[in-house]
Amino acid sequence: MCIPMPKNVKEERLRWVLPIYNKEVKLKDAAKLCTYSKRSLERWAAAYKKYGELGLEPKSTRPKTNPKETPIRIKERIRELREEKGECALKIKWDLEDEDINIHERTVGKILKKERLVRKYRIRRIKYKYIKAQLSPGELVEIDVKYVPGKIENKRYFQFTAADVSGRWRHLEIYEEQSNYHSIEFLKEVIRRAPFQIKAIKTDNHSVFTNRYTGYLKSSDPMNPRLHPLDKFCAKIDITHYLIDKGKPAQNGTVERSHGSDQQRLYSKESFINVEHLRYRVRLWNMYYNNLKHCGLNGKSPNEFTKDYQLTKPTKVCT
Repeated sequence: MCIPMPKNVKEERLRWVLPIYNKEVKLKDAAKLCTYSKRSLERWAAAYKKYGELGLEPKSTRPKTNPKETPIRIKERIRELREEKGECALKIKWDLEDEDINIHERTVGKILKKERLVRKYRIRRIKYKYIKAQLSPGELVEIDVKYVPGKIENKRYFQFTAADVSGRWRHLEIYEEQSNYHSIEFLKEVIRRAPFQIKAIKTDNHSVFTNRYTGYLKSSDPMNPRLHPLDKFCAKIDITHYLIDKGKPAQNGTVERSHGSDQQRLYSKESFINVEHLRYRVRLWNMYYNNLKHCGLNGKSPNEFTKDYQLTKPTKVCT
């Protein structure tokens, strides 16, 4: 007589439990021959009597509780900070340290992932490899223009942004137009408000910043090409003006990344009544941003970072 061998754990347990359940053999006699303990047979027999064959399915031995598990109040606080500020795991860790709660950033990340509060990137982005040099505040400031989403009182407005590459310090201004005049006026305002001396600026190839692709070579004298008004102003106050390569906005990554924060944290959440209200909210947001902790600054805010260098403002007066 051929006896089939059990194919899985359930069949193996069923082979020992069925004779006991059918009262063909006593449990204490089966325990003498069984390679498993008497307690296991009793447990299997009770499970089979209550649930049938499903009671013999192997269950996970993973413990249901962990003495080192993060308390529920901390998990709820992490969820609140994520929904309120939309910050990353490292910034949430710093916020919790301010509340005397010490937790590792990877633990915060695991909690966010388990709560399904992480972003899902579906687009594979091209990463450029650049050599990053250590800069001091004011050594290089990136300037760019962002369209204010939508229209306010049936009119389009523009946000001029200046971001320091070293310390992430920013200044924002709202203008009704984007022109050569406004680019110069904005740079003057940045020089007046910056807590450091600006040595160089970097912009894209927009016509409000350069005429390299529009009127640079259209001068009647080829040896003296027509310069852009912003280039003339920078030469006058001894500031170097760099341009990024055409079609590579990643080279202006600091200001472009700050524009993403503007869209996510300001424009997508608020609506504006008029231009005065817009300028007021932009000023408040800029003050908040300059006091916000940054991962690239090891938990320091732009204002704290610039104070460490103890730089003085330029003595030149812009007219």
